[in-house]
Amino acid sequence: MQPFGTATVSPRKRCQERCLRDQRMTLSQGKAVLLWISVLALLSLAIFTYLVRDEKGTLMDSTSSQAFPKDSMKTEEASWMRSETFPRKGEKTQERPVAFLNSTPAGSPSDSLLLCCRGEHSTEEPKGLPLSSWFHPSARTEVPTMSLWSAPIVWDGTFKRDILNSHYKQQKVTVGLTVFAIGKYLDKYLKDFLVSANTFFMAGHQVIFYIMVDDLLRVPEVKLDPQRTLKLIWVKQQNRWQDISMMRMKTIGDLIEQRIRFEVDFLFCMDVDQVFRSHYGVETLDTSVAQLHAWFYKAHRNAFTYERRPESAAHIPYEEGDYYYHGAVFGGTPLQVLNLTRQCYQGILQDKQQEVEAIWHDESHLNKYFLLNKPTKLLSPEYCWDYNIGFQSQIHNVKLSWMPKEYHKVRDNV
Repeated sequence: MQPFGTATVSPRKRCQERCLRDQRMTLSQGKAVLLWISVLALLSLAIFTYLVRDEKGTLMDSTSSQAFPKDSMKTEEASWMRSETFPRKGEKTQERPVAFLNSTPAGSPSDSLLLCCRGEHSTEEPKGLPLSSWFHPSARTEVPTMSLWSAPIVWDGTFKRDILNSHYKQQKVTVGLTVFAIGKYLDKYLKDFLVSANTFFMAGHQVIFYIMVDDLLRVPEVKLDPQRTLKLIWVKQQNRWQDISMMRMKTIGDLIEQRIRFEVDFLFCMDVDQVFRSHYGVETLDTSVAQLHAWFYKAHRNAFTYERRPESAAHIPYEEGDYYYHGAVFGGTPLQVLNLTRQCYQGILQDKQQEVEAIWHDESHLNKYFLLNKPTKLLSPEYCWDYNIGFQSQIHNVKLSWMPKEYHKVRDNV
C-alpha cells in the first residue's frame, strides 16, 4: 500500500533517471577538464609570447602594458620595421627598412621600467672581461684615468685593443647607434656622420644604425659595409629645436622598450653634427657610459654650466658634482640607457609643470642623472673633441669631433 499522495516510480524510470544523472556528471567533468586544458594552453601561450618576439621584432613584454596616468595618456602608434618603398631624387623606387613612430608628448613613463644602479660599480665589463686584463691607467700619468668611484676614464693608450676585439668577437656582440637628423640637420650633417661611422665606429663588429628623420625622401644614399645595418625611423618634427632636443629622450626610450633591447647588446646615442676621425671601438663599451665635455674636462665644478635653479628637476647645487658630461654622446646596455632616458624625460615633464626649462635642456637632465647614477665608464674628450679649443697636449688621438656649429643655418629659432 503506497502512502497517500506519493506517486509510484517504476524501476525502469528510476534507472533512466540514474543514467541521466550519470551522463550529466560525466559531461560536467568533461567540461571541467576542457576548461583546465584551455587555461593551461593560454598560460603556455602567454609564457611563450613573453619570452619570444615575433619575426617582425614586435616586443611581447608584460612591462610594456603598464598604464600611464589617465589624465596625461596620449595615443602612440608604431608600425615597426616594415619595408616601405619610396622614391629618391632622380632614381627609381627602392626598398629600405623604415619604422614609423608617431609620438606625441605623453605622461610620466612607468616607474617599473626604471632600473636603479646607484652605488653599483663593476670592475668588469658586462660580458665578463676583467678590467686589469685590458685597461692600464698608469699609461697616461698626465691625465686622470680613474674616477673617484673607480670607474675607468678611457684615454688613447690606456687600453689593449687586440684583447678587447678578440673578446667581443667571441661574444658576437651587436652595438646600436641612435642619431636624430631632423630638419636642416638632415641635409647638412647626416651623410658625413654615416660615412665616417661606417669606417670607424666599432669596426669589425655588428652595428645597427637607428636613424631618426622627419623626411624619408631626403635621407642620403650611403653604401655600408656588410656588418652594418641601417634602420630608418620617421619621427614628427617639433616646432622648436629645444623641444627636438628634449623629446629625443622619450623617443629613444620608446624605441629601446619596444625594439632595440632585443636587437643589440650595447647602445650609443649621439648627435648628428659630429664626424668620426679614427677608430671608435669596443674599449668604449660598458654598462653605463658617459662622455666628458671637451670644454670642461679641466675646469673646477663651480665653473660647470649645471642647472642651478632649485625649481628645476635638473638642479645641481654648487657644492655638488663630479664632472660635466656632454649630451652629444652617452651609452651603455639598452636597459641602462632606457633608465637614463626615462628619468631624464620625467625631469623634463616635471620642469614643464613648473614652467621652467633647464639651461642646457636634456643635457642638464643627463648631468643630474649621472650625478645620482654614477657611470661605470667615462670617455675622455678624445672621444668627442672640439677643434675650436685649440691644441691640447693631452689630446693624442681624436676619435670623434664636433662639426662647425652653424646654428643660424640649421635652427629655425636660434
